[in-house]
Amino acid sequence: MIADRLAALGIVLPPVFPPAGNYVGCVVDGDLVHVGGHGPVDGATIVCGKVGTDLTLDDGRRAARMTGLSMLATLQAELGDLDRILRIVKVFGMVNVAPGFDQMPAVIDGCSDLLVEVFGDAGRHTRSAVGLAELPFGIAVEIELIARLQP
Repeated sequence: MIADRLAALGIVLPPVFPPAGNYVGCVVDGDLVHVGGHGPVDGATIVCGKVGTDLTLDDGRRAARMTGLSMLATLQAELGDLDRILRIVKVFGMVNVAPGFDQMPAVIDGCSDLLVEVFGDAGRHTRSAVGLAELPFGIAVEIELIARLQP
């Protein structure tokens, strides 16, 4: 069970962060669940800044992991049970980067590594990782996710 795996890993999911606009955190459509853009938020802690100047690569990686945990919290709230997830299909990661920073895949590995830790091989996914000049509210990372649900 995923709850047991989270406990064994010492992972406690953060509170669900409410959407910052006129949208929902995730939508179930048939056997897919689409998780909208989430940022590195854990309660009152929000990681802001540009990776490559304000934040190091390791800071960015930790922000991506924090974002993954936020997405898992949203999924848990929506689905009621993370065991409903059959596999993670796709991750789209956006990194707030300083000019010249080009290690976006290494940053988004923070989220990808978390998903594999939690879901095992079912956590392996396709992925895009891009660098942007700005992200909403100056957050360091924004990530979206698509997962397939158990039939």
